[in-house]
Amino acid sequence: MPTRSLAAAACALLIGTAALAADPPRSPRLGRAATPAEVLAGDISIPPDGTGLPPGRGSVAQGRDIYAQQCQSCHGEGGAGRPADRLTGGIGSLATPAPVRTVASFWPYATTVFDYIRRAMPIQAPQSMTDDEVYAVLAYILSVDRIVPADAVLDAAAVRAIRMPNREGFVPWPSNR
Repeated sequence: MPTRSLAAAACALLIGTAALAADPPRSPRLGRAATPAEVLAGDISIPPDGTGLPPGRGSVAQGRDIYAQQCQSCHGEGGAGRPADRLTGGIGSLATPAPVRTVASFWPYATTVFDYIRRAMPIQAPQSMTDDEVYAVLAYILSVDRIVPADAVLDAAAVRAIRMPNREGFVPWPSNR
């Protein structure tokens, strides 16, 4: 490329960059800012302390049936994994050379497991399960590793009371929010 063409291209680039800096593109002004009430209505987050857990309840037996229909094709029988992540087992393995990261071995709070299931599962239809179904699936998954008994019925109070095996493996949730 001749020197003149190169100099002209560099000059055009500098002029264009300077013009953008002096007069940045304006936003398309689509939509409007959400009101605080709209943001709150769409916030389904459940923090570790369980604030916002919805009413409802579900048993291990109900969860076993729902799991078989909604979860087993991805997470395997009893949460053993394949093709998606394993959900059960692995308790006490995190400090070993072959850690097994599962709900039981890794997750510090049952409340946030509820949040994740409700928000993201099943993968083909996130947020399609009722709160009762989420409580039931959570009860079933936790029962496989005996975190809750085989006849457990979970509701908001019961989920808050669950002490996960790896609770102390994380920085504590601040209690003075």
